This record gives sequence, C-alpha cells and structure tokens, in this order.
Amino acid sequence: MVYGKVLHQADGCFININVGGFRQRMAHSVLRRLPQTRLARLLRCTSRAAILELCDDFSSSENEFYFDRNPVFFCSLHNFYLTGKLHLVDGLCVVSFFQELEYWGIKEHHLDLCCSNRFQELMRKICLDERDDDQHRQSSGSSAENLSALEDELEEFEGSWCANVRRNIWIRLENPSYSTSAKVLAVLSVSAVVVSIVSMCLNSMPDFHQGDSDEKRIENPLLVLLENICILLFSAEFILRLVVAPSAKKFLSSALNIIDFLSILPFYVSLICDNTKKDGSKELENVGKVVQILRLTRVFRVLKLARHSAGLRSLGSTLRHSSREMGQLLLFLSLGVSLFSALIYFVERESKESQLQTIPVGWWWATISMTTVGYGDTIPVTVAGRLIGTLCIVCGLLIVALPITNIFNKFSKLHQRQRRYTGQQPSQNREGPYTDILPVQKLITFILSC
Repeated sequence: MVYGKVLHQADGCFININVGGFRQRMAHSVLRRLPQTRLARLLRCTSRAAILELCDDFSSSENEFYFDRNPVFFCSLHNFYLTGKLHLVDGLCVVSFFQELEYWGIKEHHLDLCCSNRFQELMRKICLDERDDDQHRQSSGSSAENLSALEDELEEFEGSWCANVRRNIWIRLENPSYSTSAKVLAVLSVSAVVVSIVSMCLNSMPDFHQGDSDEKRIENPLLVLLENICILLFSAEFILRLVVAPSAKKFLSSALNIIDFLSILPFYVSLICDNTKKDGSKELENVGKVVQILRLTRVFRVLKLARHSAGLRSLGSTLRHSSREMGQLLLFLSLGVSLFSALIYFVERESKESQLQTIPVGWWWATISMTTVGYGDTIPVTVAGRLIGTLCIVCGLLIVALPITNIFNKFSKLHQRQRRYTGQQPSQNREGPYTDILPVQKLITFILSC
C-alpha cells in the first residue's frame, strides 16, 4: 500500500487525530494553513516509516494517527487551527506549554496579545530561577553539595585508624539531626557561645567591675571564670573536631573552622602577652594595647552560632550570591551621594547657620539621608536645602529598595533550601534512654532550626 494515497482518498479530505484518547477529525485545508507544523507534515508523508516519525502510532484502515501527548493542550491547538488564535492553557505549566509548542511545531509568536506578555514574563522568571539554582548548586553552601560532602567525608574514614569511633563522633559533631545525643551536643555548644557572649558584654559594664587591693577596677572574677570555662569548652571542641576529622587539611581550610579558631586564639595570645608584661620585658612596651585589641576580637565568638544556625548560613550564602546586587547598591548610592552632596553645598554655603559648608560634610549628610538613617546632627537650614533634602530622601528610598528586593528574594530561597537540607540529612532512629523525652527533642529541633 502506498501511504500517500491513504491521505488523498475520496473521503480523505479529513484525517482522524487521536491525542491521549481525545479524537478529532480535521480537514486537510485547515492543516495546510500552517504547513510547517507536525500535523501538516503528515499530509506529505509517503511511507509508514515517515508517518511513525511524526506520530506514535497509525491505523491505515481507520486513517487515524495516534499521539501520546497532553489532550488538554491539543484542545487549545485545535482551536488555534480553526480560529488562528492561540492562548495559554489554564492549569498547564508554562514549561510544559512551551514543550508542547515545540513538539507540534508551533512558534511562540503565534500567541495572542492577551497571553503573549504573560508567557514571556513567566518564561523569564523561570530562566532567572534556573540561573539562581545553578549558582546555588555551584556554591559550597548549597544543600546538595553539603549533603554529598558529608557522605564523602564518611567514606574517607574507611581504612583509617579507629575509623568507627571517629566516624561516630564526627557525624554527631557535624550533623545535629543525626540523633538526640547529637542535638544535645549542638545545644550545649550554642549555650556555651551565648554564655560567653553575655559574659563578655557584662564585663564591659563598669557596674560589674570590682576593686582590687590597690583600689584599681578589675573585671568580675565570676564572669572571667565563666568566660574561661567557655574558652576551654571551645578549645576542647575544636581539638576534638580536628582529631576525628577525616582530613585535617580540609578541616583547617573550612570557613566555619577558621571562625572557631579565631574565636579562641585571642584568649591564648592575651594570656601570653599578660605573662610577658608581668615579666617586665622592655621590648613589649605596648603589650597592654595589644592585649586590649586582641580582647576586642572576642566578638568572633558570635560567628560560631553560624555552625548551628541555618539562618546565619543562609545570610552568608546570600552575600556571596548577591555580589552583583551589592555592587549595584553601592554604585547607586555613590552616584546619589555625590550628586546631592554637591547640590546641598551650593545652596547652603552662604548660610552662616548651616554646617554644610564643605562637600565632604555633604557626603556624610547625603549618606545618612539616602539610607533614611537621619541622625539629625547635620541638617539643611535654607528652603532650597530642605527641598533638596526631601528629594534626596525620596531618591534614597527608591535606590535602596530596588537591589534590596532581589537580595531578600535570594535570602528566602537560600533559607528554604538550607531548611530542606537540614531535613534531608541522615538521621538515626534508635531506641534508648532518649525515647521518652520527645518534648525536649522538639524543643532542641526548634532551637537548631532558627
């Protein structure tokens, strides 16, 4: 049988189309309106092999072509052949809609005006989301890589000394969701960080200082003791992590572990400097100032919370992924500050009551005005200056709001991804002494998820 003749029999001015169980009889004249589409190309086929290249099955007796595709979309496609108007299909994903267009050989520019803009907007949004997802997956903080890295680290224990013991300790220190005991260790670590920070803050208040035998004000011994205990706990935790780590090189190059090291280093350096100072070494005349500076670096302990906080890790990833937006924000602010500082200088320089007598002072005023901080220490006094100030504030709101929106969206996506990653980490379900403290376990889980 010559299959070309099947499509041109006396009653063959119609062909039967079956799409996912939806049957429709379509005229040749209708199909030829769009000669480059898949259905129109069927009319030019001269062999069964050529027909099966375009459809999934074919019945020569019934002159029916079967397509295993979405019948909902084909209803819209059939209407397009008849009316020449193509619309988006409600309830169909825009990506699936685009794939159906490609399959049937329909160009997207055939979409009617009422749906064309919406289609382009949805496709643009999907492209941006895919680009962000690619960036997130390439980041060392992405959830998939973290999960894969944890699995790779566990495999590195094979063949090493005390592999099972080190593996069990390592996974409990690195993965709080592994077991209840791991969560308890994480909460204890967070509690030590909080106690250390509170102790450091209270030590800075003169009300908590005490006098020594020389009536010199010194730090509260109890607070110093608490801080020293916390430092010993941090040191023990760091050393334990280093000992049980599958790779010491990877451990020491990790950002979180560097933060842990910087949080305990000032204590020991200050201790050495204090002992050197007591020995009366003349070579270190400024050792007191060095100790004071090193004590200020104790603020790094705040960053230790990032190890157990999904929110802080998401914030760090957001800053890494938002370099373009941060650059735009700084550029916009720099242009605005330069423009308004010059304007305010020219309108305020003749007024003796105004403090805006130089452009550098105008930089400060424009910066706090555009960022809507408004300390009030420097203000314009002339009518023209106040009008410029009003315009500066309005422009600042617009300039800051544009990049901040994108940064916030990225933070939301990263935080959701980080929360999903926390839930995907391997857990351990064992019966033991912790099975009766379900409310406590829920409380611990809530604290670690913040």
